[in-house]
Amino acid sequence: MKKNFFLLVFFLFLSCIPASAAYLLLPMDDAQKNHLKAYGITYWVIEKDVDVDWLLNYRGGSFMFPYHDLFEDECNIRGVSYQVIADVQAAAIVKEIAQADVNMDVVKLHKAPKIAVYSPKNKQPWDDAVTMALTYAEIPYDVIYDEEVLSGKLPTYDWLHLHHEDFTGQYGKFWARYRNAAWYRENQKAAELTAQQQGFTKVSQLKLAVAKNIRDFVLGGGYLFAMCSAPDSFDVALAADGVDICETMFDGDPADPLAQQKLNYNNCMAFTNFRISQNPQEYEISNIDIVPAKRRVQQKNDLFTLFEFSAKWDPVPSMLCQNHEMIVRGFMGQTTAFNKNTLKPNVLIMGENKALNEARYIHGDFGKGTWTFYGGHDPEDYRHMVGDPPTDLNIHPNSSGYRLILNNVLFPAAKKKKRKT
Repeated sequence: MKKNFFLLVFFLFLSCIPASAAYLLLPMDDAQKNHLKAYGITYWVIEKDVDVDWLLNYRGGSFMFPYHDLFEDECNIRGVSYQVIADVQAAAIVKEIAQADVNMDVVKLHKAPKIAVYSPKNKQPWDDAVTMALTYAEIPYDVIYDEEVLSGKLPTYDWLHLHHEDFTGQYGKFWARYRNAAWYRENQKAAELTAQQQGFTKVSQLKLAVAKNIRDFVLGGGYLFAMCSAPDSFDVALAADGVDICETMFDGDPADPLAQQKLNYNNCMAFTNFRISQNPQEYEISNIDIVPAKRRVQQKNDLFTLFEFSAKWDPVPSMLCQNHEMIVRGFMGQTTAFNKNTLKPNVLIMGENKALNEARYIHGDFGKGTWTFYGGHDPEDYRHMVGDPPTDLNIHPNSSGYRLILNNVLFPAAKKKKRKT
């Protein structure tokens, strides 16, 4: 009731804005003092049924929308930099962007996406960069897990995030180091109970069913964004449909000795021809991830470069790569970087470390939906360990690594143009 009243008030004052009204421009170049909260302002404005122009490649991917003093007040409250510009100035910006020889474009953001984060209900000994970004930017989201996915709740959302999750039923391959830790045993017990309640004899079967529901969500038009261990464990689980890849300590019986040969890569979204790790002592799910020992790079040199796409011809990757910095500091995770040799031919690489032959940020279409995978765990914590405290984003309001996450959050709000070939 309160929300409906608030929307009614907004409709009334928006109807009073004259045709020649001013605009608010949120610059997203180095002039912005809080890039991350600027996304929150943009989402908040869209929620009020006000269209926002996303100015691709204009001053770092700036946002522009009709002026109202409530919008200006909110920018001041949240500490977001803005400029009040006249309608003729806004028109001049749009005219400049429309020039054929300029790599810029305007994309309308018109519908606030409904966001879900796939995460267990019990407390975990690690945090999630996406939930921290959403919370800091003040963008609302729901937490869902296996029960909600299997009950058919996913289609009620537009956008789904997966993070530190193992869809193979091997509990993140933490057994060697943490099998006696209270949190590990609690997670295993909770997963086994859920599997039993949902009618499965093994956790791997439960997680496969969840992965298939997520796959169908994307096929039907959903937007999937995954980081850390989720991207490769998701595709590995789909490839292993009907194949036991879990050793005895994970599911009570030995893995199929021919598991590798039985993998079906046609089931996968992004990866192919990978090799799974069948060693329970190894903290790896597959060779999709390039392990730290093979990367041979110091932290100061661990960087990746974003590709610059044609805003007018390739608006989707252009949206996903909007940033004030095109060279982004790398960061590690259970899956740090994607082995290029395991990518399917149709995968679009949006960020890479060419010298190391690794992709860090990739994207693709799947059915009517899309997926985006981002290597690493936390863009502002280079080597995040189990039990480390969460990152304080008040210290990193201009994080280029976190901006990539929030690009994906706003992406479903756009009126899409099909990618030209």
